[in-house]
Amino acid sequence: MRTQDSATAPTTIAVTATGSPRMGAPRTGSSPAPASGTATAVGATSGARATADPRTRGTLLAGLGVISFSLTFPSTVWGLESFGPWSLVAVRSTLAALIAGAFLLAGRVPLPERRHWAGLAVVACGVVIGFPLLTTLALQTSTTSHAAVVVGLLPLTTATIAAVRTGRRPSRTFWIAAVSGAVVVLGFTLQQSGGSFSTGDLYLFGALLVCAAGYTEGGRLAALMPGWQVVGWALVLCLPLMVAGSAVALSFEPVHLNVHGVVGLVWVAAGSTFFGLYVWYRGMAAIGIPKASQLQLAQPLLTLFWSVFLLGETLPVAAAVAAVAVLVCIAVTQRAKS
Repeated sequence: MRTQDSATAPTTIAVTATGSPRMGAPRTGSSPAPASGTATAVGATSGARATADPRTRGTLLAGLGVISFSLTFPSTVWGLESFGPWSLVAVRSTLAALIAGAFLLAGRVPLPERRHWAGLAVVACGVVIGFPLLTTLALQTSTTSHAAVVVGLLPLTTATIAAVRTGRRPSRTFWIAAVSGAVVVLGFTLQQSGGSFSTGDLYLFGALLVCAAGYTEGGRLAALMPGWQVVGWALVLCLPLMVAGSAVALSFEPVHLNVHGVVGLVWVAAGSTFFGLYVWYRGMAAIGIPKASQLQLAQPLLTLFWSVFLLGETLPVAAAVAAVAVLVCIAVTQRAKS
């Protein structure tokens, strides 16, 4: 509004003032009025920036979320050094919910409307509980690198569920690129696992479905309320259950605290579960669920890097080929109209 007011005010004076010189020829001692062409150009430039900036910012936020998520599996492996799988999931969700609750209280955020609670429950079941639990169970028998490439199917799963949920139909080019990226990830997974799926893979496939549903519903809600509030209320909704779950799990599973275990727990709670979801949902609200989900094709590649750098795992040679192919698919999906 300020840009429009400042641009139109001089024009009004120049047009209505009787005997005033024409635009661009200011009176002596007065500030020159901008030419109409200049005002139009300024307005057009401001409009272009207003149009471009939200999508650029949304892409950056979604990308930051992907980076945060890529550290989840290595951090979970570290956390399992100190906690059992059920304890780790329950405690991480409890800590994340307390952080989210503190932010909601500090901001004096009112309760969501009643019509939003069902969607928040889907986010809570899929993203806060289902995905962390299933992937943590999978990582007891699967390596981080193997789990990373299986979860690489998440973008296609999310885009498919989003298309059904929202009724939108991405372009053919978008689907070709998305399916191609999924085929690359699936082929890489099968090649590394000897052509068969393990029990850990079944956990991971289940995690894909519940997480994609949570992402889709969360992305829809993020267009109606700030993304961090979507994450915050979904976490708070789970707090009573997670507190009870923590008490029960900690009484049955032994705890052996070490540096890795504590760092891993802190990251999956504050980094992945709260901060990562916060920026992720804001990014999805800005650029749309299908395009944001395709950024996650880079997530398994980043996780492969962290698995080598942080966990000392051996990086498969085929990962380089998969990396190039997946990055090409990302570029195509980001350019395709949805």
